[in-house]
Amino acid sequence: MTEKYINEFAAGEIVQNFFLIKTAECRVSNNSKKYLDITLVDKTGEINAKLWDCNDSDEGMYIRNTLVKIRGNIVEWQGNMQLKIDKIRLVKKDDGLNIEDYVPVAPLQAEYLYNELIGFVDRIQNEDIKKIVSYIIEMKKDKLMIYPAAMKNHHAIRSGLLYHIVSMLQVGDRITDIYTSVNRDLLFAGIMLHDIAKLDEMDANELGLVSDYTLEGQLLGHITQGIVLIDNVTNLLGTDSETALLLKHMILTHHYEPEYGSPKKPLIPEAELLHYIDMIDARMFDMEKALCNVAPSQFSEKIWTLDNRKLYKSKLKSV
Repeated sequence: MTEKYINEFAAGEIVQNFFLIKTAECRVSNNSKKYLDITLVDKTGEINAKLWDCNDSDEGMYIRNTLVKIRGNIVEWQGNMQLKIDKIRLVKKDDGLNIEDYVPVAPLQAEYLYNELIGFVDRIQNEDIKKIVSYIIEMKKDKLMIYPAAMKNHHAIRSGLLYHIVSMLQVGDRITDIYTSVNRDLLFAGIMLHDIAKLDEMDANELGLVSDYTLEGQLLGHITQGIVLIDNVTNLLGTDSETALLLKHMILTHHYEPEYGSPKKPLIPEAELLHYIDMIDARMFDMEKALCNVAPSQFSEKIWTLDNRKLYKSKLKSV
């Protein structure tokens, strides 16, 4: 038995390794026995696998977006390689898995990003804003450490929302050195809270993989959920009503256009900046992702989130 990545598999080998289940479907064979038809992935690719003669327990346990350890045989079927599973189990905490081998993650550790976030919270001088932000961040900490910023689009990676927030805070910090009339406390709070309700809009597992949107997320969406959250927390803490109103305005307007979920456009400078900082960080993430595997002097594939543009990778190096 050998431990290899999927792109190294060859027919006739016996392999033993960890995989992420991308899809799993229970089917019935010609002899009327149930089996699981599974797509397994790692960072190098994917392979079809079969768990023959499965039972109800197997069907409920080995589902999409779960990590498993498998031992089996690599066979060739209709010109494609396939893994015939002999043994399978769920991953244990003491397996010491490197999640980056199976799911995309933020380029910085979640613990580091969270400490950076708290550093920005500590810089807020307005006591009411600081109370509201501190309460919400502490309440949402567990999810914030692992959740992506989206199911499919920008920052759809483990700890992606936290990475997105910290990157935006760094941009906002520098912008307020230029536009000194902007209220830095309000801008920081808007950045921290603008997408915070995505943690309740989406349903994700500990790998940061979103399985679906929650019922509340589908019926309300994260902008409405965020405003409700601000209302609940400010009522609980007894903070200033106008401060709460400004924070809700930041959340309400950050998508800018009605067709993207914002019924009003920004009416304060901090909300205007929030929108554009959000756009900058989202688009730069998508551009960097699109170009990371493109050779210099070549174009990327069309990028759906960037209006189907093909991006060009210059030979010039960053300085």
